[in-house]
Amino acid sequence: MSKYWSEVVHKLTPYTPGEQPKGNVLLKLNTNENPYGPSQKVLDSISIANNNKLRLYPDPESDLLKSTIANFYNISSNSIFLGNGSDEILAFIFQGFFKNKLPIIFPDITYSFYPAYCSLYDISYTRIPLDKKFNIDLEDYLIPNGGIIFPNPNAPTGIPKTLVDIENLIKINQDSVVVIDEAYVDFGTESVIKLVNKYKNLLVTQSFSKSRSLAGIRLGCAFGNKNLIEGLNRIKNSFNSYPIDRLAQTAGIEAIKDENHFNETRDKIIKARAFLEKELLLMDFETLPSGANFIFTKHKLKDGAIIFNKLRESGVIVRHFERPARIFQYLRITIGTQEEMKKFISILKRII
Repeated sequence: MSKYWSEVVHKLTPYTPGEQPKGNVLLKLNTNENPYGPSQKVLDSISIANNNKLRLYPDPESDLLKSTIANFYNISSNSIFLGNGSDEILAFIFQGFFKNKLPIIFPDITYSFYPAYCSLYDISYTRIPLDKKFNIDLEDYLIPNGGIIFPNPNAPTGIPKTLVDIENLIKINQDSVVVIDEAYVDFGTESVIKLVNKYKNLLVTQSFSKSRSLAGIRLGCAFGNKNLIEGLNRIKNSFNSYPIDRLAQTAGIEAIKDENHFNETRDKIIKARAFLEKELLLMDFETLPSGANFIFTKHKLKDGAIIFNKLRESGVIVRHFERPARIFQYLRITIGTQEEMKKFISILKRII
């Protein structure tokens, strides 16, 4: 606490990111990072771009990166917005579209940055409880609101919603912006990007951190109607008109273009996820269905916090959420390589 803090700072409850350990760790499975590095084409492009031109400001509009993304998704460049990771874009969205008379709504168990943004920007909100099976029931979202946001698949549960279900929600909810946070969509969930030209109130955010293996670059994008994108640009240009640096733009372009690397590594992760789910079932774990690069699981008898601590003692870091109480017994486990998953299961068997 400091007497120099504003009243807003005193009231904040900051988001707590996953631990980035400083020492040696046997298995780091807590922050949903991709176990496979960027493609060699990405690394080569960064090396080439690491030259005297770094003294110059980058293209403020990132036009080449936008056009590359537009070609990949078969969408107009005018429907794309770029930011320093999807979290920055989400911050702009909360500032630009959610500060309304009515509260925004999102799941009670979801990405914990949402209430942190609401606290920072003084936005009222209502949490909508997940159902008994931890699903988002979109029937519960058909109420007056100042905006709707949820991840698809949801985090930390990993459970996806179908494109049909989301479109039905958007059709009915035309008076506020609906934001679908697709940070993990590439691992088995259908994207709703194809709907942005159809609905003026839909915004979709994605990240290069997970499926594109660029968490260290900090690059994210949003897709939406040109009027929503213009609103995001007004905020960006009132805050930082040069958001995407030269190396990030270069890396993003090559990450999109190298589809072979993307498909190969994504498929390996999906295969390793299936292996992990099968092995956990044999060990009396209950695992929620996942469309992400992580699983959410609990043991039928053993305490989740005890398993978490014993894993940590063995050099394995996973994620454990103390709140809300409903998920206290669950562990969120990032999907690693097949070899890492085999090693994890071997350690877990000794603990159990």
